Amino acid sequence: MDVDVAIVGAGLAGAALARAVRGLSVALVADEPAAPGTAPQGFDSRVYSITPGNAAFLGSLGAWPREATPVRAMRVFGDDGRSVLEFDAYRAGVAELAWIVEDRALQGALHASLERIVPGRVQHMSIEPDLARLELEDGTAVQARLVAGADGAQSFVRAAAGIAATQDDYPQRAVVANFACETPHREVALQWFQGGPVLALLPLPGNHVSMVWSTHVDAAERLLSLEPAALCREVAAASGHVFGEFSLVTLARAFPLRRISARRMVAPRVALVGDAAHVIHPLAGQGANLGLQDARVLTGVLEGREPGRDPGDLRLLRRYERARAGDVLAMDATVHGLYRLFGAKARSVERVRNAGLNLVGHLPVLKNLLIRQAMA
Repeated sequence: MDVDVAIVGAGLAGAALARAVRGLSVALVADEPAAPGTAPQGFDSRVYSITPGNAAFLGSLGAWPREATPVRAMRVFGDDGRSVLEFDAYRAGVAELAWIVEDRALQGALHASLERIVPGRVQHMSIEPDLARLELEDGTAVQARLVAGADGAQSFVRAAAGIAATQDDYPQRAVVANFACETPHREVALQWFQGGPVLALLPLPGNHVSMVWSTHVDAAERLLSLEPAALCREVAAASGHVFGEFSLVTLARAFPLRRISARRMVAPRVALVGDAAHVIHPLAGQGANLGLQDARVLTGVLEGREPGRDPGDLRLLRRYERARAGDVLAMDATVHGLYRLFGAKARSVERVRNAGLNLVGHLPVLKNLLIRQAMA
């Protein structure tokens, strides 16, 4: 099979890139392609917070699911029991701050009309002057002028291209579950810093919320071992009963947390997107957004190239790398910095971080700047 662009990996970033690229032949290589169609009934415990900019991008691809809940306001609480930072869409002059979307609903929307999906796992990649060659386990060969590695944190494409990456495992896991709540959430997202752990409750359709509780490995194991009623009581207590009593609607799951940064986002005939290029702590909910922004920018670079120019030209791909480097580095540094700041135990640091939270809350210009940057 000969194509212009071979995308390895059918997660959010890879599927979005496959839907977005125009004017070039594309093959999506995936060992476990998502099933097309609408999401089944019930809730998915894994959700994403999608920025309005990425929601508009997905909408332009015809891949925006109906099962999306807007976030009209957000409250972030410090770990001293008093500090709070509030964001409000109306006061910022925007319709919403973000959208909460379930994983399978978004995957279903992205895969509903994808064409030229090549099922299989890549076992070898070779780079030649004029093309890249992928060999799959079943013997299928795919030749492309550009390979987009969207194959996740342990990316085969990244390793095969000789791109080094740094990886650090956080001593935490993200425990996720969905609840029905007694009190309406009114499309407000809440987050509590807890001196290391971070608890977030995100609005879902109806009187439902999604929990993401990033906490120490031992604490995560304990949460997973709780009976549903006990877990509901603990989450309600940790959130100050802000939504009243809870009842569990999806079983709790846990995901390991790590930080990964590829030294480069491009190599000859290779570009990395999504988790293959960067993985960050979920406390700001920006991991999926970075991947979708990668797809947006790479699509723009390919569409804006000079007529007839090779899409795998390294000089062209470096435009994509330069365009993404600053934003990715800034988000990674900010999120990791917040993780370290709110995990520090010194009383002096505790006073400073909570005072800073309150200070930002009293500076409307700075708040609006943060909102605008988080909406891209």
